[in-house]
Amino acid sequence: MKAIYVCLLAVAGAISTGAAQAADELALAKSKGCLNCHAVDKKVVGPSYQDIAKKYTAKDEAMLAEKVIKGGKGTWGPIPMPPNKVTPEEANKLVKWILSLK
Repeated sequence: MKAIYVCLLAVAGAISTGAAQAADELALAKSKGCLNCHAVDKKVVGPSYQDIAKKYTAKDEAMLAEKVIKGGKGTWGPIPMPPNKVTPEEANKLVKWILSLK
């Protein structure tokens, strides 16, 4: 019984750590202005993060991080995404979080 309790505590800790980490990434996205054009679950100016996660995989992380930094155009319609003032580490963190939203 003790082993089950310890296992449940470990799972609960992992879940709360994951939730806290997701809150950190959401706060980062908000602080960098990403949520001015994107939302997790619906199209705003740009696509929802869930739609991005459906279209891309982990093999696309470097390309997406580069797009977050430099901006892009034409992928999701006529409105271009402007360059963003993020570090490469922040861009990678954001992309990993977005791709986790499948």
